[in-house]
Amino acid sequence: MAPIVSIVGRSGSGKTTLLEKVISELKRRGYRVGVIKHDAHGFEIDHEGKDSWRHKKAGAVTVALSSPDKFAVIKDVKAEWGPERIISSYLSDVDVVVTEGFKQSGFPKIEVVRKANSVTPVCSKDRRLMAYVTDVKLKTKLPVLRLGDYRGVARLIEKEIIRKAEPASIHLTVDGKTIALKPFIENLIKDGVTGMIKSLKGCSGAREIEIKIKK
Repeated sequence: MAPIVSIVGRSGSGKTTLLEKVISELKRRGYRVGVIKHDAHGFEIDHEGKDSWRHKKAGAVTVALSSPDKFAVIKDVKAEWGPERIISSYLSDVDVVVTEGFKQSGFPKIEVVRKANSVTPVCSKDRRLMAYVTDVKLKTKLPVLRLGDYRGVARLIEKEIIRKAEPASIHLTVDGKTIALKPFIENLIKDGVTGMIKSLKGCSGAREIEIKIKK
C-alpha cells in the first residue's frame, strides 16, 4: 500500500491551498499522488436530475460512472471507510497518498498553523506529528517550515515518507481493516497463492494478483 501522510490543522488554516501546491510539486518530481479529503460533516457530489442521481434515488446502493479517461463511484456505506480501505480499493497505483484532515489517525502528520486563524496547534501532543508549516513562532523540537513553503513540504514528504516506505508484497484487508503480516505468514500466503494461480490457464505470467473473499 502507498505510504500515507496527513496535512492537518484547524478549519481555515490554509491546508487546501498548501496541499494543492504540494501535489503539483510532487508531480513535478515524478511521483503519482493520491489524495483523500476527510469531511466529518458529510458531502454530496451528485446533482438532482442527473442520471446518476436518478439511479441512486431509485434505490441503487452503488453507482459507477465511466468514461475513456476517468471513473467515479458513488457508494452508500454503513460506516465510514478508513483511508487504508479506500487506498486498497481505488488508489493502488500511486506512490504516495496525502490526506487532508484525519487529525485522529495514526498516520504521520504535518500541521498548518496560521496566525490569522489560530496560534494554537491541534496536534502538538501527537507522536506522529513530524513538522509544522506556520507563520507563528512555536516552541518545538520538530522541523518548522514557513507558511507557503510548499517545496519544503514536498521535499520533507519525499525524504521521510516516500523514500522510507517499505513496500509490502502482500496487502491484507479484513472487514476494511489493514492486517499487519509477519514475514513468515506473508511468504506462506504469497507462495501458496502464486503456486495455485500459475497453474490456471493464462495466469502463468501474472505479476499482480488480487483476491477478495466474501463470507
